[in-house]
Amino acid sequence: MNEAATAAATDTHQLSRSLRPRHVAMITIGGIIGAGLFVGSSVAINAAGPAVVVGYTLTGFLLLLVMRMLGEMAVEMPQVRSFTEFTRATLGNWAGFSVGWLYWYFWVVVIPVEAIAGAGIIKDWLPVPAWLIGTVLMVFMTSVNLMSARAYGEFEFWFSSIKVAAIISFIVVVGAHAFGFRSPTGPTFSNLTAYGGFAPQGWFAVLASVTTVIWSMMGAEVVTIAAAESPEPARAVARMTSTIISRILLFYVLSVFVITCVVPWSKVVPAESPFTLALDEVHFPFASTFMAAVILTAVLSCLNSCFYIASRVLFVLATRGDAPRWLVRTNRRHVPARAVLLASAFGFAGVIAAIVSPGVVFKFLVNASGAIIAIIYLMIGVSQVVSRRARERAGLPPSALPMWFFPWLSYFAIAGMASVIIAMAFTASHRAEFWTSTVSIAVALLAYVVFRRPRVAAPVAAPASAQSSPAQSR
Repeated sequence: MNEAATAAATDTHQLSRSLRPRHVAMITIGGIIGAGLFVGSSVAINAAGPAVVVGYTLTGFLLLLVMRMLGEMAVEMPQVRSFTEFTRATLGNWAGFSVGWLYWYFWVVVIPVEAIAGAGIIKDWLPVPAWLIGTVLMVFMTSVNLMSARAYGEFEFWFSSIKVAAIISFIVVVGAHAFGFRSPTGPTFSNLTAYGGFAPQGWFAVLASVTTVIWSMMGAEVVTIAAAESPEPARAVARMTSTIISRILLFYVLSVFVITCVVPWSKVVPAESPFTLALDEVHFPFASTFMAAVILTAVLSCLNSCFYIASRVLFVLATRGDAPRWLVRTNRRHVPARAVLLASAFGFAGVIAAIVSPGVVFKFLVNASGAIIAIIYLMIGVSQVVSRRARERAGLPPSALPMWFFPWLSYFAIAGMASVIIAMAFTASHRAEFWTSTVSIAVALLAYVVFRRPRVAAPVAAPASAQSSPAQSR
């Protein structure tokens, strides 16, 4: 790859600036509300009991710290168009290459998983083969992402709006029952302690639940990618990273809390929606159909975002010379169409493989990227510490959006993510994910050594605070 030619091509193939603040806001919210909440929360509740709300709160706090670190770097480096590039600016090209490709891999693996999940839901309503439904979903979302960034933003805005409305309605209806309204036995808060206590499986199980919870809560970092196509990227990221905790508390902690108030935790079955169970408990009409529609919306929202994220990350990798330069080309609507189609091709391959061997392939896809996102978050934490130290050595004024209580909360976030990764290695239910992801990480690092290390490093878009850092010469 000729990096000078790549940079020149990038000047004529820029992404649009068509996403409005409402799009970015709802994309961020949609990034943390998925099927992992509506279905995946059943695993955490079954493993930890009512005290799982502590696990959700702790996980939310860790992600808040990660988002704050991203916010600080976004303000310092407003020209960076993908959060994966912060690692390049602070740690060197090896980090930008490996983190970028791992993040792209994470999302292209999710594409067939979400398409298969969506097909499974629709199949219960329509007498149509699952492979045909999956194909239609893939074609539809590919078409949406080929239209324009604005089209993606509009679809995600409405998908996210439906999810938000559903969760707020759920909290109001189920919460009212918990307080005794329409409950024949009065308030139901006794369910929090009546079945073996608040932490029936012990507090270690509560801490271990973080390894399950963190996967359902990831996705807020998408704001740094979507904001690159908005008029004021740095301001959008700063605003979203400052308000993300309120959304986590409302959508996750509060909804799981009201579930454990009205439903005995021992009745929650892993892989079955506890939201449906809670609505049945309060005698909500057509609870199963209602939640199936909400979960389908969450699945389509995630599938929509998968295409968008994978294509933009690949576009940025191509602009850095880390991917074939023909991926830099955009269409007349400033969409990296080739990157979208490549993500679609991988998605179709996953769907076809899952049809041929449903049990083996689906399990592999789920396990394939389990630990990757924790590794990426850990790298973001290290990048923020390196960036701040470089700024301090240069004698520059503090950032406009500084990390709280630096360096202690930064170290806490790094240690927290490292603990999650270590816990996965020693937890039977996550061990396969850990080792499969370890292989993926090793492949990414090896690919850098083989394809990129001998080449001259491309100039890194970094602030003055980082330009003198030794990492730039690595």
